[in-house]
Amino acid sequence: MLRAPVARVLDEADEGAVHRLLATDPVAACVLAGRIEATGTAQDRLGAPLWGIGSGRSLDAVCLAGANLIPFAVPGAERAAAVAFADRARRAGRRCSTIVGPATAVAPLWELLAPHWGPARDHRPDQPLLAIDGPPAVAPEPRVRPVRPAELEILMPAAVAMFTEEVGVSPLRVDGGAGYRARVAELVRAGQSLAWIEDGTVLFKAEIGAVSRAACQVQGVWVAPAHRGRGIGTAGTAAVVQYARTVLAPVVSLYVNGFNGPARSAYRRVGFRDVGQYASVLF
Repeated sequence: MLRAPVARVLDEADEGAVHRLLATDPVAACVLAGRIEATGTAQDRLGAPLWGIGSGRSLDAVCLAGANLIPFAVPGAERAAAVAFADRARRAGRRCSTIVGPATAVAPLWELLAPHWGPARDHRPDQPLLAIDGPPAVAPEPRVRPVRPAELEILMPAAVAMFTEEVGVSPLRVDGGAGYRARVAELVRAGQSLAWIEDGTVLFKAEIGAVSRAACQVQGVWVAPAHRGRGIGTAGTAAVVQYARTVLAPVVSLYVNGFNGPARSAYRRVGFRDVGQYASVLF
């Protein structure tokens, strides 16, 4: 009888194997790859344990167990990885606010964790993963630019509104929003927050929330309610794509709720194509 694999905490010795695993799908693994390229795989530098299954130079799956639980597995290893990661997650207790990643890895993991961690506040099993590796197909909005550090106070209300609309709860509910503000400020300092600001008001905003050498991931796309339906989101996203491909990475990705038809149509007009599927479980 074959034993189920046991997840172990990875360390510096596993970094090469982790890079090789994530390189099998750079777009789907962008968030993990960006973190690990920046910090390595040592837990004290990564800020959270990175679990893995496999040995030596070969890993079949990894899972970052931080504020978000982010699994990634090669095709065919998702179920075994879910068993191993769910066992560790149950023993550690829920510390994450979200489980997010490729749907093939998230679905079996949540199936095993739901009896212990459920019910979730929201489960989004169908989130198409989109990517573009060339110029945008529509004209970019020229007024979309990186947000300046001095504009953080102008940006914050739009960032809070976007988060509340997308996630369903305000980011201010935890620690008065200090952690969220720090994250927004970090993206501004890194040149990864872009917006169209006019007369002290944000009309459009988006962040490049994850960056690896191979790909980056756009997050937090938002248009001010009074300006929706005018094509601002399409032209603004095109500007983000143009900037990101020039400055950050050759491939730009994002994921969107499957039920959000208008957003999916807008991204198709920009030139994004479907390359996979994500899933999210929100607590």
